[in-house]
Amino acid sequence: MISKELQKALIEQLNKEYHSAYIYLGMSAYCSKEGFNGASHWFLIQYQEEIAHGMKLFKYLEDQDVEIQLPAIEGVKVEYNSFLDVFKKSLAHEQMMTKNLNILSDLAMKDKDHATYNLLQWYVTEQVEEEATVKGIIDHVKLVGDNGYGLYTIDKELATRVFTDPTAAK
Repeated sequence: MISKELQKALIEQLNKEYHSAYIYLGMSAYCSKEGFNGASHWFLIQYQEEIAHGMKLFKYLEDQDVEIQLPAIEGVKVEYNSFLDVFKKSLAHEQMMTKNLNILSDLAMKDKDHATYNLLQWYVTEQVEEEATVKGIIDHVKLVGDNGYGLYTIDKELATRVFTDPTAAK
């Protein structure tokens, strides 16, 4: 049985997962407005991944008979300073999510809730991939700087991303 404190924290994380999706939808809108259709597409895929993350947590909470509450999702901004800035903000967001998941993992271990800890380790592992991917994009954008052809090439590469449900059994 999940402690009341951990239940509350997991519901807050559920909200953060959907808020993340909303953030990525806003980033997609910004990129589209700026003519970076590949990056817009990349962020839409990121949006879909966050929805899948939320659904994985939602289903776990249901399976654990947790009374689910759905607080309002906070609004997000859709303006950024540059193509590089939007990815830097994405990385900062992922780092914040990693910190949140580590805190949740610590709480699950304090409660000796091994099932929840095991679930959270899936998210922690996913965060390593998320951060590494965005860091790689930032490195490429920094490499080309303001070179239009370089940014065009990166944008075209970002357009090739395909949604693969990260929560699906492999």
